[in-house]
Amino acid sequence: MANRPNRQMSRSDLEILMATLEVNEISLAECLVSPGWRLSFPASDLPAIHYNLAGTGQMVVGAAPAIPLGPHTLIIAPPRLPVRIDVTIDQGMASALRVVEARWQSGDPRGTVQRFVAGDIEPMAMLICGYFRASYGRSIDLFAKLPSPIVERFESADDLEHKLKSALVEMSAQQVGMGAMTTALLKQVLVTLLRRSLSSTDLWLERFAMLSDPQIARAFVDMVARPGAPHSVLTLSETAGLSRSAFMARFAGAFGSSPMVVLRQLRMRRAANMLAANILSIEQIAHAVGYTSRSSFFRAFRQIYGHDPSDYRAAARRPPDKWLGKREQFRRDLHRPYPIPDLVHVGSDARQIVDPRVHGGKEPRP
Repeated sequence: MANRPNRQMSRSDLEILMATLEVNEISLAECLVSPGWRLSFPASDLPAIHYNLAGTGQMVVGAAPAIPLGPHTLIIAPPRLPVRIDVTIDQGMASALRVVEARWQSGDPRGTVQRFVAGDIEPMAMLICGYFRASYGRSIDLFAKLPSPIVERFESADDLEHKLKSALVEMSAQQVGMGAMTTALLKQVLVTLLRRSLSSTDLWLERFAMLSDPQIARAFVDMVARPGAPHSVLTLSETAGLSRSAFMARFAGAFGSSPMVVLRQLRMRRAANMLAANILSIEQIAHAVGYTSRSSFFRAFRQIYGHDPSDYRAAARRPPDKWLGKREQFRRDLHRPYPIPDLVHVGSDARQIVDPRVHGGKEPRP
């Protein structure tokens, strides 16, 4: 069997990966930068998303070359790299820019639109910025090993502006269903980006470790689509069209774990979703994700989430008005492996991208 990677993923494989991608841990804010100013973001353990709504400037991610910002430019910055947005007055004047450092704290009141403002005059660059997590399991993160920024320029007709503004409004209003709405909206943005890869001249899709080897991706797609099936290293290597040894080596290179470890994470993700839905019994869920033994299922679930399935289900069912504090902490323990900054207002007041009063919110604090 051939052990050399192919260079193209099939459309059907991409379709399954897009459909099963989970997007969560979302934080978004308005970012307004005036001429002569720099808005600086610290490194985060999560990938960052920056979408330029209007105006011009440049963005620097880590030590990479500056990225020109024009309207409808979308940038995904890799984790663990600082980001800055510069709007210079004259060419070559970056060293003279006044700097606003992004500050993070929790506790912003419901109804406020999160904003970062750098400057005291009309902004020249207006962006929606934030952080997110896109994954297939507890530690199977699509963007975790992204080596360099993804930069794509869209058109107004692509509707990314409307989706991101809507997500920002949802996060501001904090109404029932906010999490589901923001997740769906940001996933639409990411799927639009992944679609672009099919026609882009820049082969940035190959920067994703889990997608760069189509034969390994084919086996992973089968695991994602059918986590409860009786998979083994042998059956998965046959799906990939590789020898067992080549499959094991290339799979570990793409995911950093063995196929069975990744399969267990995918199974527990499916189990967690079914537990939260509260339709099937725990025994039925265990069987659906490939376990015939209740004790083995409990042990595997506890290894991934740190809690028994019964505790997980109970936490998901607690009414938010009585259990908000404990439930929120439990949710963070289960689903938030990285610290996520909550955005606050910095700099001085300037033009707003979204008016919260139109959507039933309150004016931001000065």
